[in-house]
Amino acid sequence: MDTLAVVLERPEQLVLSRLDLTPCKDEDVVVDIEWSGISTGTERLLWSGRMPPFPGMGYPLVPGYESVGRIAWAGAASGGRVGERVFVPGARCFGAVNGLFGGAASRLVVSGNRIVPIGEDLGEQGVLLALAATAYHAIQGGRHPELIIGHGILGRLLARITLALGGKAPLVWERNADRMAGGDGYEVVTPSDSDRRTFAAIYDVSGDSALLDTLIGRLTPQGEVVLAGFYAEPLTFAFPPAFMKEARIRVAAEWQPADLVATKALIESGRLSLADLITHRHAAEDASAAYRTAFTDPSCLKMILDWRAVHE
Repeated sequence: MDTLAVVLERPEQLVLSRLDLTPCKDEDVVVDIEWSGISTGTERLLWSGRMPPFPGMGYPLVPGYESVGRIAWAGAASGGRVGERVFVPGARCFGAVNGLFGGAASRLVVSGNRIVPIGEDLGEQGVLLALAATAYHAIQGGRHPELIIGHGILGRLLARITLALGGKAPLVWERNADRMAGGDGYEVVTPSDSDRRTFAAIYDVSGDSALLDTLIGRLTPQGEVVLAGFYAEPLTFAFPPAFMKEARIRVAAEWQPADLVATKALIESGRLSLADLITHRHAAEDASAAYRTAFTDPSCLKMILDWRAVHE
């Protein structure tokens, strides 16, 4: 059994390749992928060659951890059901080619305990489940955000989940005019237009490693800066201002299984909407152009690849 997969052969060298899949076990399912998302955080770093040392890192690799498809085969011990639509957070099923994170392919072999069944009505929006769970995980670690830095897709999800959980509407800072719109129930302003001076909880999703001193300067005493983005460069800060405020700095990592379950429940209850977050779509055969657009066009919140034609 084989698959058509996106392969980063080296930085900025992306191709579609036919790869052999590892043999299935009783605990596995085979999923025919319908859509996969492109991450403008970690995948951008993989594409550019700027990803810091990471477990499983090494080219060639199959990227992607946001995939939705249908189970085509289910092992006896997998718990899966043929025909079921599921979310797949990546896979490692490509033999000698690294699966980091291994979701951008037309077909995947993955353990049944890693998939998450999703509703038919969710469709392509299901690729956003992991990113939404990442935002949920960040918020569960501490206070609800009062200020969010960046109105990309993760910033929007942080704001929406805060409201879904009953929190007060956060303020969002955004400098890019292309990303100012879309604040539903919360305000988006440029930093220079912000009247409020201090915040108890600031969530940064900008990925800007030089911003930490500025954020600490905006904290209330014993306030918290949450680093919810991904940073390729070392982060430093001046100690005296942080000392004077007893500042807290927290790193929010990726989601855990419980976060995925809770986020799915918010979506299914109607409290969390994923509408209007997928802005760009390409057929899988146009993967190279899709990745470049995702990483260079500021109007692109989320790019997805459509794999359905591969199965026709």
